[in-house]
Amino acid sequence: MTRHNLLALAALMALTACAAPAPQLGPDGQPLPVAYQITAREQAAIPDRLLAQVNTLRAGSALGPLVLSPQLAAAATAHSRDMAAQNRSWHFGSDGSSPLDRAGRQGYYGRLIGENISETYENEIATLSAWMQVRDTRDVIMDPNARELGIGWYQEPTSKIWWTLLIGG
Repeated sequence: MTRHNLLALAALMALTACAAPAPQLGPDGQPLPVAYQITAREQAAIPDRLLAQVNTLRAGSALGPLVLSPQLAAAATAHSRDMAAQNRSWHFGSDGSSPLDRAGRQGYYGRLIGENISETYENEIATLSAWMQVRDTRDVIMDPNARELGIGWYQEPTSKIWWTLLIGG
């Protein structure tokens, strides 16, 4: 082998070592999803990133923008933790509370428009996309009377994420 061929082989081997591993495939031949990990940095970015996406969607329908509500976010976070503790995605707290009850406990006294919930391994933008595919959850996000939103989540050690979105007007 010539020196030139050896250099080319070494370069090819180096490139192969740098290549991303092939995704694992499920029984259907499709790539298995990779669980999204919420880091400390991500925690700080999620509310603003979600708000920007929601406002982009609303602007496309000539609807006014929303602002973040710390009270709604606190209520959403508490409900996400409670859903994880109950191991079920539903709108009632383990104490029988409703979304309106939970928002009031956090000092939110505006008009509560609705609550969207999800259990998934995906990030907030993929979750928002799923909510936009279903009429009931899309209607909450696109309500013309909406003025505020709060997003909350809880990520289990297994990486499952429990999401709660509260919209108020």
